[in-house]
Order: sequence, then structure tokens, then C-alpha cells
Amino acid sequence: MTGGGFASREDAGRQLARRLAAMAIENPVVLALPRGGVPVAAEVAKALNAPLDLVLVRKISTPGQPELAAAAIVDGAAPVLVENERVMRMLGLSSKDIGELVRPALAEIERRRRRYLGGRAPVDITGKTAIVVDDGIATGTTAKAALKALKSRHPKSLILAVPVASPEALAELRGEADHIVSLLAPPGFYAIGPYYGDFHQLTDEEVMAALKDI
Repeated sequence: MTGGGFASREDAGRQLARRLAAMAIENPVVLALPRGGVPVAAEVAKALNAPLDLVLVRKISTPGQPELAAAAIVDGAAPVLVENERVMRMLGLSSKDIGELVRPALAEIERRRRRYLGGRAPVDITGKTAIVVDDGIATGTTAKAALKALKSRHPKSLILAVPVASPEALAELRGEADHIVSLLAPPGFYAIGPYYGDFHQLTDEEVMAALKDI
């Protein structure tokens, strides 16, 4: 796709990598949000010659609207839960409603950990530049949860890097990262998919293949 978009997640990753390479980042570690962020992040990691790891965060979707995040959770010794109060108010959801969806979300995170990483230990980001990559940002809820969880791992700095994002979400996320890189932040943004020629639902096998390339 030309004129304001990307042919594929891999194409987006290569374009994002060129922007990040120009920043001369020291000690980078690339952290992908699966599934969609993995092929984007794999291209970034290759270009920067950086380790690639995952942030196992799970969007808690709204009933009947699977792409709309009412909350997101990152697992760990103390799981980080971020609620999107605006979306919750719009749909009449309470914190109790969200709480009932946390357990299945954590179960899916654990399934993905076993499938994607096996017994591999997390990459140490202490004192390094952690670059968090997704294929796009709509509400920003998932990215916010990931960034909050990563701060507890003491990186030197946090960069959020995406091909396309809602301007409103970027404004909300500004205090969560040291730097934000978004190639596109179009006014009137309503969904990530229209900015990609190919935006198919990734399979576990595709995620694992992208991880093996690094």
C-alpha cells in the first residue's frame, strides 16, 4: 500500500526500523506485543541488531466488539491491569465486570507463553533502552498496560514505536514512555486495519516463525 499506509506488517516494520535507526539508540531491546506486533518488531530487531522478546499482555475486549479494549492485563508476580474508563462508561461496564474477564485473559497469556517462548527466560532490560512495538494503537489501553509493567523492570528508557496510532491515544500515552514514535497519526482515525494492505489475523505458527528469524 502506498500514499499513507503499509503493504503488510513486515513492510511497516521495515519503515519503522528506518526511523528508529536514525535515532542511534544505545543498548536496544525490542519487545513485541503479540500477536500483531511480532512481525513488525522482528523487522525492527533485525535492523537494529537487537534482542527480541515479548510483552505478554492481553486485551480484555468488550462484548460483541472484540477489537475494542475495555481493559488490558500483563501477567507477572503482580499482574498489571489497566482499565479504559471511557470505553467502560460508554458500554456500561463496571470494574466487577472487568474482573470476571481477568482469569480467562491470564489463562490465554499463559498458553501463549508456553507456545511462543517455551522455557525461555525473559530478556533482561535493566539499564537498557526498551523499545515496545505493536502493529498500531487504537485506544492505547494495551500499550499503557505494557509500558506500566515494563517500568518495574528498570529500563534506562522506554520507547513506544508503532506504524500508526490514534492521535488521542498518543496524547494519553505521552506520560508513559520517554519517547513515542508513530509513523502515522491520522486525524479521524477509527481502526488500524485500513492502513494496511494485508492485515490478516495472525496464527500462532506465524508468530513462532517470526520469533525464530531473530
